[in-house]
Amino acid sequence: MFGVSVNTIVWANNLGSARDVHPGDTLVILPVSGVEHTVAKGDTLQSIAQKYGADKNEIAEFNGLDPAAALTAGSVVIIPGGEVAVQAPARRAASSGYSRRIPRVIREPYLGGSGPAQLGFYGNPLPGGIITQSIHGWNAVDIGAPRGTPIHAAADGTVIVARNNGAWNGGYGNYVVITHDNDTQTLYAHMTHAIVSSGQTVYRGQVIGYVGTTGMATGPHLHFEVRGAKNPFGYCAVGSICSPQ
Repeated sequence: MFGVSVNTIVWANNLGSARDVHPGDTLVILPVSGVEHTVAKGDTLQSIAQKYGADKNEIAEFNGLDPAAALTAGSVVIIPGGEVAVQAPARRAASSGYSRRIPRVIREPYLGGSGPAQLGFYGNPLPGGIITQSIHGWNAVDIGAPRGTPIHAAADGTVIVARNNGAWNGGYGNYVVITHDNDTQTLYAHMTHAIVSSGQTVYRGQVIGYVGTTGMATGPHLHFEVRGAKNPFGYCAVGSICSPQ
């Protein structure tokens, strides 16, 4: 509903698991997928970024911090894309009789990953666009085109997120997420604005918004993510005009 990951909600509310929620509970929802960190004495942007596997420049930009200035102990910062290392249940060694806790990192299922290929399922959301960045982040590619170029739905589906508030939104800016009947989602970011709304049914090739530079974008382009399947542009060379597989 809020466009953040399950783990973000778990971590922000100190929940034991994703099932540890009940009707009537009040939950803290961070504005972006990641974690919240209270600055301790000696913390720096670099040390915090290393702790959570994040990017120090994104932390500074998201929180309006000067990268060259010292952090204030006790202040709270949001770590976009940060992940928390947690302790797995104690495991007892059969031979010695002692218990030890095994560190385990909970990772988002599609961060840097994808899924099976869905050949022919996805159309081109930005026909004629140029691949400007290959697979990165949440199984995404960047496709460059002039500002205002129409963006198309890659497949039939239902819009589950349509943000038009011009805010940071985790770096996405104005963006749309569509869920499809093959249990995948596609995300379209950095729009000037979306022209669809949450709950709307859309069809492959339908215009859903326009290329822009909102959020974390250095030039007009579409940030196109596929969650739950291989990105159909994953094989494309940077600088090419490419068709999805």
